[in-house]
Amino acid sequence: MNDSSNICLSCGLCCDGTLIGFVELEKEELPGMKAVMDIENENDNGFFLQPCNKYCDGCTIYSERPKQCASFECKLLKTFEEKELNFDSAIEIINKIKQKKIAIEKKVAILKLDLRSQSFYFKMVELKKLLRKNKPESLLTQDHLELISDLEQLDHLLSKNMGVTY
Repeated sequence: MNDSSNICLSCGLCCDGTLIGFVELEKEELPGMKAVMDIENENDNGFFLQPCNKYCDGCTIYSERPKQCASFECKLLKTFEEKELNFDSAIEIINKIKQKKIAIEKKVAILKLDLRSQSFYFKMVELKKLLRKNKPESLLTQDHLELISDLEQLDHLLSKNMGVTY
C-alpha cells in the first residue's frame, strides 16, 4: 500500500501546477491526448499548462498520462524509493508544502495582486518579479513582508525536498 505510486497520487504537486508550469507532449502523443484534454500547439509540438484539467484529487488519466508526467520523479519520490524517507515522513513534507501554498494564495488574495497565470508555478515566478521591482522594503506592508517570507520558506521546502525552485 505504501508504494511510490501512492506517494505520487496522494501528492499531486506536479499536476496541480506547484512544481511544474507546463507539460510538453511528444508528437506521437498528440492525437491521444487531444482526445482527452485541451492541448496547445506550437510548431507541431503540443503542450498543456498546469494545473492539469485531468487532476482532481488524483490523476484521472494516470495509466494513460503523458510520457513527461510518467517519467517525472521529484527528489522526494527518489528519496522515498531509496528508502531514505518513510511514507509518513514523505506525506508530512507534502502536507507542509500544501499548507504553505494555501497560505501564499490567501495572502495574494488579501493583497489583491493581479497575477495572470493559472499555474501556481508561474504565479510564483510572476510574484517574485513583482515583489523585487516593488517599493523599498520600508514601504511594504506587513502582509507584503509575510508574503515574501512565505515565498522564501516555500522555495526552501521545494528546493530541499522536491528538487525544484521558482
